[in-house]
Amino acid sequence: MARVTLIDGADTGKTKRERAGGWFVLLVLVVLAVLGGAGYAAAHQVAGDKVPLGTSVSGIDIGGLTRSEAISELREEFEARAAKPIHVKVAGGRSVDVRPDEIGVTIDYAGTVDAAGAEDSWRPDRQWDYFTGGDDVDALVHVDETLLSDQLADLTEGLGVPPKDGEVHFAKDGVSVVNPVAGEAVDPEAAQEAITAAFLEQDDEVELTVTTAEPDIDDADIQQALDDFANPAMSASVTLVFGESDVHLQPRQYATALSMVPEDGVLVPQVDERRITRLVKDATTSGKPVDARIELVDGKPKVIPAKPGVKFEPATVVAAFTDLLVAPEGEREGDVEATVREAAFSTADARALGIKKKVSEFVTYFPYAEYRNVNIGRAAELIDGTVLKPGEVFSLNDTVGERTAENGFTIGYIISNGVLVKDYGGGVSQMATTTFNAMFFAGLEDIEHKPHSFFIDRYPEGREATVAWPTVDLSFRNDTDYGVLIHADVQPGSYSAQGVVTVQMFSTKVWDIESETSGRYNYRAPATRHLQTPDCEPFTGYSGFDVDVARIFRVHGEDEVDHTEEFHTSYTAADSVVCGPPPKQDQP
Repeated sequence: MARVTLIDGADTGKTKRERAGGWFVLLVLVVLAVLGGAGYAAAHQVAGDKVPLGTSVSGIDIGGLTRSEAISELREEFEARAAKPIHVKVAGGRSVDVRPDEIGVTIDYAGTVDAAGAEDSWRPDRQWDYFTGGDDVDALVHVDETLLSDQLADLTEGLGVPPKDGEVHFAKDGVSVVNPVAGEAVDPEAAQEAITAAFLEQDDEVELTVTTAEPDIDDADIQQALDDFANPAMSASVTLVFGESDVHLQPRQYATALSMVPEDGVLVPQVDERRITRLVKDATTSGKPVDARIELVDGKPKVIPAKPGVKFEPATVVAAFTDLLVAPEGEREGDVEATVREAAFSTADARALGIKKKVSEFVTYFPYAEYRNVNIGRAAELIDGTVLKPGEVFSLNDTVGERTAENGFTIGYIISNGVLVKDYGGGVSQMATTTFNAMFFAGLEDIEHKPHSFFIDRYPEGREATVAWPTVDLSFRNDTDYGVLIHADVQPGSYSAQGVVTVQMFSTKVWDIESETSGRYNYRAPATRHLQTPDCEPFTGYSGFDVDVARIFRVHGEDEVDHTEEFHTSYTAADSVVCGPPPKQDQP
C-alpha cells in the first residue's frame, strides 16, 4: 500500500507542473492579442476617413488628408484652374481662348475623393491601403455638352462641311428619299477629352483636328424607315369603319399627314392628328347624316359617298389609322369606336344604281331673247342633277315648280289659246322639248307629253312637248333596272348667237333607239284673227298638218327590233293675228 501511495504522489506533481505551463502560454497569447488589438485600433485611429498616403489627383497631393480636407483642397485648386483660359485652335481654322468654367467643366469633388480611397472602415484591407495604397488618380470631370457644342460651332464656323442626315418624305405621288451625306467636323467627344485633359494637366493649349463626320441618320436608317413604315404606309388605301359606313382614305389624300423625324439616331414615324381628323370629318358629318349622291365630274358620273353622322375622339381615329398603315394589303380595314347615325341612301345604294355612262343626249337652239335666257336657264338649273331610281317618275312641273318671280322666272311670250301672250315662264317649253327627246332616245317610258298646238320649226316635228303650270306636264317613268341621272345645261343666247339647250341622261345602256318620222299630211289652212286687246301681238300664220313618229327599240348591241312605239301629232293651223278691228264689209 505504501508503494502505491508513493506512485500516486509522484503522478500528481507532474500534472500540476503541466497545468502551470499551459496557463503561461495562454497568458502570453492574451497579452499579445491585447497588444495587437491596441495596435490595430491605433492604426484605424490614424487612418480614419483619410485619403491613402501618397495619393494625388491630377497632380494635387491629397494623401493623408481627411475626406473633408481633401475635398476642400481639390475645390480650391480646380476652381483656380477653371478660371484660367485654355487656347483652343482648330487645324486650318480659327482659335479661341476658352475658360473651362465657361463651358460647364465641373469636378465631382466628393466622388473623386471617395474614388481615391477616402473612407472610414475597420476592414484590414482598408488599413493596408491607407499606409501602402497611395496612387495618382484622375478627377471625375463633367462637361456641359450644350455649352461645349456652342463653342465648337463658333470655332468651326465655315470650316468643312457639316454632315447631312438622310430624310424620308411623303407626297401625293409616293415616297421620296434624301440621301445622307458625310461631312467634316470636329469630333465633339474627342474635343471634350482633349479640353478635359488640358484642364487636368494644366496645359494652356489644345489643337483639334477636323475628321469625317458621319450623319446620325445613315443609309441603314433610311432603309429601315422605308421597310418598316414608309413603303407599307403608301402601298394601299386605308379603310376606317364607322358602324355600317366606310371611310376610304387613299395614300394621295393622307400623304401630307405623314412624316418621319430623327430621334435617337433613327427615323420615327409621326401622324398629323389634325389632318387625319379633317379627312375623316370631310367624309362624315358631326350632325345629321348626308345621303350619297351622283354628280358629273369631268363629264362622267361619279358617286359622291354618303356622310354618316359620326361623333368620335380624334386620338381614337388616329390610333386606328396608324395601326392600319403598316398592315399588309387585304388587312388595311379596321373598326373605329364612335357614335354613328347612318345615311338613308348609302354609298352602296348609289353604286347599285349602275349610273355609269351617257345613254342619250339632245340639243336644241333658240333665238336670242333675254327672257328665254332667264327662264330656260332657271329650268335647267332646277332639273340638273335629278336622279331617277328604277320605277320613279319624272315630272317637269314638280321638278321646276310654278313659274313665278319668287321662283326665279320672268315674263315672256307663251302660247295660249293658239295665240302669243305674255306670262311668267315663257320659253320653258324649250326645256320640255329638249328633255322629252333625251328621254325618247334613252328608251324611258312616256307617261305624259303634249305637243304644241301649232308647229314651231326649231323643234323636231312630232317629237316636242309644251308645259303649262299646273295643267300641262311632261312626265316619264324610269322603267329600267338602273338609275338615271339627268344633266341639263343652257348656253345663253346673244345678239350674235343663238342660245343652246343640252339635256343628257346617264345610266347603263339598255336600249338602242331609232326614230322614224312620216311625211306631213292632212294639211289645214290658217285663218285670220282680228284682236283689239291691249296685249295683242301680230302674227303671220301658217298651215297645220298631221305627222307620225315611230320609236324603234333594239336591245343594246343587237340588230333585231324588239318593239316599236307610235306617236301621232296633229298640229292646228297657226292663225294669223291682226291687231285692230276687222275691215268693214261692203253694204249691198
